[in-house]
Amino acid sequence: MKKVFMQEAIRLSIQRMRQGQGGPFGAVVVRKGKIIGRGWNQVTSSNDPTAHAEVVAIREACRRLGKFQLDDCELYTSCEPCPMCLSAMYWARLKKVWYANTRKDAAEIDFDDDFIYTEVARPIEDRKLPMRQYMRKEALVAFKEWQEKADKIRY
Repeated sequence: MKKVFMQEAIRLSIQRMRQGQGGPFGAVVVRKGKIIGRGWNQVTSSNDPTAHAEVVAIREACRRLGKFQLDDCELYTSCEPCPMCLSAMYWARLKKVWYANTRKDAAEIDFDDDFIYTEVARPIEDRKLPMRQYMRKEALVAFKEWQEKADKIRY
């Protein structure tokens, strides 16, 4: 069955790219042998830099299941995930991820995410994107209230 699921991810990547909807990436989320989420790159067609195929597929699967964790699901993607998508996969608690093209293959066609992998590993003060802490004391109010909130939903 996994061949069928990867073929669908690849089909989406080709079809939607040809339709001008974004880059050549597709993904599907599978649960109990059925596709429950489909995604393709929609960055340029939706003007959303987070609309990568994997994120779109995860969002659809979560919406269909009515839950925010996909711990009994697998994801098939046409390319090794970028750092953002990889993080989304961890947050979704996916059981397993299958990928076709590598991040090196993507870099060869100008989708190079290695700089993000490098940046994330650096100390905050050494990153190219300036980040400065501001108003921590005021922001801690929400954290303290969350900590004491009796009806919170943990994730």
